[in-house]
Amino acid sequence: MKLLKDILYKVNINSVIGSTNIKINKIEFDSREILDNDLFVAIRGNNIDGNQFIPRAIEKGAKVVLCQKIPKEIVKGVTYVKVKDIRETLALVCSNYYNNPSKKIKLIGITGTNGKTTTSNLMFQLFKLFNYKVGLISTNKIIIGNKKIESKHTTPDPLTLNKVLNKMIESKVEFCFMEVSSHAIKQKRVSGLNFKAGVFTNLSHDHLDYHKTFNEYRDIKKKFFDSLDSNSLAIVNVDDKNGNYMVQNCRARIYKYALKSNADYSLKIFEKDFNGMKISINGLEVWTRLIGNFNAYNILATYSLAKNFDFIEEEILNNISLLQTVEGRFEKITENKSNKIGIIDYAHSPDSIQNILQTLNDLKHKSSLITVLGCGGDRDTEKRPLMGKIAASLSDRVVFTSDNPRFEDPKLIIEQMQAGVDKKDLYKVSSIIDRKKAIKYACEINSGNDVILVAGKGHEKYQINGENKIDFDDKKILEKFLKNKN
Repeated sequence: MKLLKDILYKVNINSVIGSTNIKINKIEFDSREILDNDLFVAIRGNNIDGNQFIPRAIEKGAKVVLCQKIPKEIVKGVTYVKVKDIRETLALVCSNYYNNPSKKIKLIGITGTNGKTTTSNLMFQLFKLFNYKVGLISTNKIIIGNKKIESKHTTPDPLTLNKVLNKMIESKVEFCFMEVSSHAIKQKRVSGLNFKAGVFTNLSHDHLDYHKTFNEYRDIKKKFFDSLDSNSLAIVNVDDKNGNYMVQNCRARIYKYALKSNADYSLKIFEKDFNGMKISINGLEVWTRLIGNFNAYNILATYSLAKNFDFIEEEILNNISLLQTVEGRFEKITENKSNKIGIIDYAHSPDSIQNILQTLNDLKHKSSLITVLGCGGDRDTEKRPLMGKIAASLSDRVVFTSDNPRFEDPKLIIEQMQAGVDKKDLYKVSSIIDRKKAIKYACEINSGNDVILVAGKGHEKYQINGENKIDFDDKKILEKFLKNKN
């Protein structure tokens, strides 16, 4: 139990009806979870207005309501707190309730369009190899020590976030690596958190269904770096033209990394094949199991962070050689008998699909490249023709298919992808709505030593069609058909 007045520390309050000197059991923003003496935060979302559920929350036992508008009907014995910004308030009260856990752990936030999941996972692996107890808050999983928890969002809601961080502290976790999405920044899910470091990977066309313009998307990302204090680190990729912009007026200590530009930390690639790369970081050579220029950036970001925690260079490089590919991120599948190669990747933006296709073209030599690709429904439509154009131009054959159509017609999504294909590349394109059949077809047209890329879903083990969420695993399906099993 916590006193309400303590939970409201740093909250911008407009008015209060009732006492703040009362004890609170727990915080909830879902009225269905309310119990006696709980605090209910009335969040107005895109589809649901939490203010409508204030009466229900009180009926179930809520003793405090936080809201931006005091309801007309005031219930005796209930405290109403009107606040300026309800989303920021939720983040702050959750942090206060759990005694500000982010201040008791070294919290590292990774943001950018591509590379967040891989970079956060690589950092998690590396620091674990240095025998630190580590935590991970990522797109595909949350890890507290050795315990895994299912993750539904890239960055969880503030209640879940602070609860998880508190559990990490109870488990003696020293470092936590967390993906920070643009949605989370805009919705103020990370407000009130104390980050020891912020890492910027890159920025490209994505999520414009939500942010509307690229400049808005970029500026939302910048707000994360603006929030870092003088005791923090800001580590940014300056090969991306937005890297320097991110740290304008940033109070943190700034360190830059790059493959092409002058920077504090640099990397060169000397050799690469489907088994890995020989690289040098600041002049020191190492072999890595990871593949591709995009992974070189992820490795360098990881190295840059480790170097700023005073690890010995040689030990960092030795441990980098041990890092594993992240599930669904350039994940290689081989069929030993025929030497067929399949690649599973989460690429779902124009930039990410271009990066992975360019990498595969560099590696495949005389083999052909067959790409299976879809675009998600109820998401940014502008990127569909661009992704179609890129996939067709950089592949020898391409099969357009369904991804997660959600409430859109998958046929229309495919048609939008096809609309972007150059006339000279139309002969390469096939369209098969059924994703399983599309993967099967790609394997059937494989001459025996071609490379097959199945892109868009990566680690996801499901497909969303309307209100239906069915089991669907790209990796298992590709493995099956690479072995010529029907």
